[in-house]
Amino acid sequence: MKKLIFVVAALLLVGCQPIQSMRTDDSLVAVGYASISEQKGRTDEEKRIRAMRASKVDAYRELAEQVYGMRVSGRAELEDQRLGIERTSGAVDGVIRGAEVVRSYPVGDSYVTELQLDIRKMNQLRSYGEVQAVPEKRQKTLF
Repeated sequence: MKKLIFVVAALLLVGCQPIQSMRTDDSLVAVGYASISEQKGRTDEEKRIRAMRASKVDAYRELAEQVYGMRVSGRAELEDQRLGIERTSGAVDGVIRGAEVVRSYPVGDSYVTELQLDIRKMNQLRSYGEVQAVPEKRQKTLF
């Protein structure tokens, strides 16, 4: 009887182990992409600069997704008990502090930016103060 209890207990404990192990380091990596030719601009250099900025924002979005998760919303409409329009959307919202650009480079018609975020550094920076809201009034920039 004791052997049976021991075997059941061992199986239960083994079943509680995670399938995947968490990363032991405290850093996250994100990669952002942007097409150069799809950017608005008068010259190729202006389009390239815009693609650099867009790929950086895309990498930050990916970091925010890793840190805070993604909010997914879905909606389905029924009409006469038949499925009508079905909509799904996703959103990411968060503040990333302390990320560093590891590499930024062109690949064909795309621009790629690689970011690395040290979670401990981000938490330390978060303790320095509250996040201030970005003003809604936008200034016109050169680009």
